[in-house]
Amino acid sequence: MNWQRNLKISNNQPLKDKTTMRIGGAAQFFCQPQDLKELRMFISWAEKGSIPVFVLGAGSNLLINDKGVKGLVLKLSSAFFTAIELKGNSIEAGSGVKVSRLIKFSLDKSLTGLEFLSGIPGTLGGAVMMNAGCWGKDIAEIVSQVKVMDLKGRIKTLKDKDISFGYRKSGLEKYIILKARIRLKKSTRGFIECNIKDHLLKRRNSQDLTFRSAGCIFKNPKLESAGKLIELCGLKGKRIGGAFISPRHANFILNSGNANSKDVLKLISLMKKRVRNKFRLFLEPEIKIWG
Repeated sequence: MNWQRNLKISNNQPLKDKTTMRIGGAAQFFCQPQDLKELRMFISWAEKGSIPVFVLGAGSNLLINDKGVKGLVLKLSSAFFTAIELKGNSIEAGSGVKVSRLIKFSLDKSLTGLEFLSGIPGTLGGAVMMNAGCWGKDIAEIVSQVKVMDLKGRIKTLKDKDISFGYRKSGLEKYIILKARIRLKKSTRGFIECNIKDHLLKRRNSQDLTFRSAGCIFKNPKLESAGKLIELCGLKGKRIGGAFISPRHANFILNSGNANSKDVLKLISLMKKRVRNKFRLFLEPEIKIWG
């Protein structure tokens, strides 16, 4: 336990306020490594105790059980993991960099290609891990390489061709993403600003941003819209406890202010059941569920 104290590992760290949905219990163990050396030490400590490791980004696309998370939760938010560098017409950034900051950096450098992610509240690491996308585009199209660490502390750099990107997946689950390089193109500031505004407007017009959410709950089935299927089941506005299905976009579950994970999980189960019974389609969660 002395080693744990020297490593600045917190016990029973509340996670609720570290998620976009503002739901969830505490992490059994929680830490914020300052650099690669500390990250390796935390991973080694967890391995010695057979403790599961979780990486927390911006807490979007994530539902944490109110009972909490049994394991070590890492948050890569130090200066080391949030650095951004310009590499010609590419940007190399740490996994802890917020997507919004990355877009602002690309705008300042007159580089286009990231605007479609405008309004997404995640980090670069989370976006790469789940191959985030919208409006017919995803981040896999512009990732050229990703630097990762495995749970033995070994580091490798993966080229885009070595990564198994697919719809809302990357195949990188066995790694901790350290940084990624994004391919962009030169453009004018005015063009990029216009794109950002257009995408933010589309997001405001299609989603309810008044209440807390975890983003889209389900992946879209092939050639179908999960939101439309849920809507056709008459579930828009359906409420359980403090959680309710968005009246604007049925693939969003919103927190009215006092929702808990049980409320959300019951709604998720109801949505899956209704769509399965009506359309014989199985909805696959897009969000991660911890605990």
